[in-house]
Amino acid sequence: MSYYCHQVSYTTDARKRLLNDPHDRYEAIRCPIEKLGGHLQSSFFTLGPFDVLVISEFPQDVSLADIAVAFSMGGAIASIHTYPLLPLPEASEVPSESNSSTPPSRSPAAHAAVSGH
Repeated sequence: MSYYCHQVSYTTDARKRLLNDPHDRYEAIRCPIEKLGGHLQSSFFTLGPFDVLVISEFPQDVSLADIAVAFSMGGAIASIHTYPLLPLPEASEVPSESNSSTPPSRSPAAHAAVSGH
């Protein structure tokens, strides 16, 4: 399983719609994740520089570019930054910094932040 953290900002129009009709505030986030074969683990509204923090789970690694494209397709997301997560049990299996000069990574794009429009 692969886990990702998504920092999501809605467009101004989407934010207004969500406030006026709170029927399903996560639809703009859930749909792109499910279209890529994943599911939403948990999500939180934030009081910071982005609107929502999402943890998703996928059965396999997904490219960060695919995630950005999927989120941008709906038009409700102004920006998204996605970071692969490393579960604690897996973190104990990576070499320590003294044994390696490269940070731990599960995929070549693991350190990229993705912005979609």
